[in-house]
Amino acid sequence: MGDPVWAISSDTVNSLVGLSLNFFFILPFTNVVGIRLIDAPVLHPMSEGLFNFVIGWTFMFAPLLFTDQKRDRYKGSLDVLWGLQMFLTNTFLIPYMAIRMNNADDDSAPIKSSKLSSVMTNGAPFVGLIGGGVCLVSIIWALFGRMDANFGGIVYRWEYLVDYLGSERLAYAFIWDICLYTIFQPWLIGDNLHNVQQNKVAVVKYLRYVPVVGLMAYLFCLEHKEV
Repeated sequence: MGDPVWAISSDTVNSLVGLSLNFFFILPFTNVVGIRLIDAPVLHPMSEGLFNFVIGWTFMFAPLLFTDQKRDRYKGSLDVLWGLQMFLTNTFLIPYMAIRMNNADDDSAPIKSSKLSSVMTNGAPFVGLIGGGVCLVSIIWALFGRMDANFGGIVYRWEYLVDYLGSERLAYAFIWDICLYTIFQPWLIGDNLHNVQQNKVAVVKYLRYVPVVGLMAYLFCLEHKEV
């Protein structure tokens, strides 16, 4: 069993720090091309792949949140909400999904878009390209990354993943995030199909159920509006 909340082991903390340093695989790839300002921590590629897969998916959720037609019902900062998703856990999306189901407040004025919202929404296709690319690289890295570091082939990596998911609290968090995104992605996209280019609505409507791919489709097909 993994550690309880009140007894996080030093190994878990060290693993989290190492995974964070390998965010988006920036350090490992810069090291490969000879840039070594900081040496990338050497962690199991399966854990690195799982971590960055979730982060890449979270990155793409920003434009979806910022274009949600019911976002004004949430009185908090969407910038902060997305930041909490990105750097902690997407569990923070649960209260947002509940609040957006409330009846609209006719007396409230629309919330002014932030600079982050404008950048992420107007650049939605690039966000989709980056986030989707990270997710794809994460899968490839998990299966074939660090072949020179004795992590074994696909069979050994799969065995490690099964053991990792059954014993490490970080793995529980990653799987929890993936499960929530699998539910929330089609829900949010389905409520916001009016934001999609008219001739692409049918495609996005069906692809929204495919994890990651559906969100990429939404971002690539988003009707351009200056925010």
